[in-house]
Amino acid sequence: MTGGCLSGAVRYRAATPPSRTVVCHCTFCQRATGSAFAVWPTYSQDQVAITGSLSTFETRSDESGRWIRLHFCPRCGTTLYSTWQEDRGELALLAGTLDDTSGIEVDRHVWTRSKQHWFELPPGAKTFDKSSRA
Repeated sequence: MTGGCLSGAVRYRAATPPSRTVVCHCTFCQRATGSAFAVWPTYSQDQVAITGSLSTFETRSDESGRWIRLHFCPRCGTTLYSTWQEDRGELALLAGTLDDTSGIEVDRHVWTRSKQHWFELPPGAKTFDKSSRA
């Protein structure tokens, strides 16, 4: 899987399929993406090659209280991936930065207690009011 930012200054290639893909409805992800939720395909960091320079913004999630780092292109501002406090050598790309999302299969929806009232969860989806790790 390949992808990159709006300006093309940062590109990446994932050598393997994601280990999981989570749709997060927390208010942090809503603000970070400017959308109703974030779609995070997650990879082992050693399976993703990134070219170009990135800037990082670290903050605490208002939902979980844990820190999260957003890694973005300093030229165009596109957030490409995140890393988080429970570091297990993983990173989560933002699915909207992928060149082709046809290979993405969502495993679960998390923090659904914060989802937008007008968004309907897909029938049969695995959902969690909070984190699926709680």
